[in-house]
Amino acid sequence: MNILFIGDVFSLPGREVIEKNIDSIIKSYDISFVIANGENISHGKGINKKHYEFLKNNKVNVITSGNHIFKQKETLEYIKTTNDLLRPANMHSDLPGLGTIKLSINNKSIRVTNLMGRVFMDLVDNPYVVFEKILENDDSDIHIVDFHAEASAEKAAFAYNYDGKISALLGTHTHVQTADEQILPLGTAFITDVGMTGPINSIIGVNPSEVINKEKTGLPTKFIPSTNDGKLCGVVLSFDDITNKVLRIKRLQVT
Repeated sequence: MNILFIGDVFSLPGREVIEKNIDSIIKSYDISFVIANGENISHGKGINKKHYEFLKNNKVNVITSGNHIFKQKETLEYIKTTNDLLRPANMHSDLPGLGTIKLSINNKSIRVTNLMGRVFMDLVDNPYVVFEKILENDDSDIHIVDFHAEASAEKAAFAYNYDGKISALLGTHTHVQTADEQILPLGTAFITDVGMTGPINSIIGVNPSEVINKEKTGLPTKFIPSTNDGKLCGVVLSFDDITNKVLRIKRLQVT
């Protein structure tokens, strides 16, 4: 079985590059299951219902998120009606939405869990404590974690702590794809950051001129999503159909 994970989808260029390439990627890599981080898909912050439906119509099985999940007010309501749009499980327990889901595909049970880091991030609960509770009753064949965090060391520490207990830990949030994809010693696939599916000539999705102005002057500056051509960043995870062990993790960049 091959699983595709698409990194942070950013605004219109991210949507366009998915729509353009998803069918060919699924065919080329014989993909059975698709996960995408959609927390920036709506104008660079949040995910409205229209864009949730866009991802579902483009063959995405599960949508993960991060600190921007509730930037669009309507998300607070429609997330209650779906179980395949995840918010970080270690956000406050009173918030709507699920942080983990288990689905059955091709006679395999696949769990997807969404967690958020705490270093340089908004306040959330301890991800270790929350994740231990998820693992207590987990009997899935394959378990993939989207760890949405700023600090590379925090992502690596979490991955090594659960090496051999989960199938993959895939970092998101920084919008820059890292070149450290690997299988850890006990069998868990890991990459520090899957990268951004969004505009190529931009600074993590927004127009460079606005970021440069803020860096030079220190003045408050409105960041506007770039409309330049997009690039899809992702990884393909390949699994042994008998043992359910991950065999390979391959980085993708598609324009």
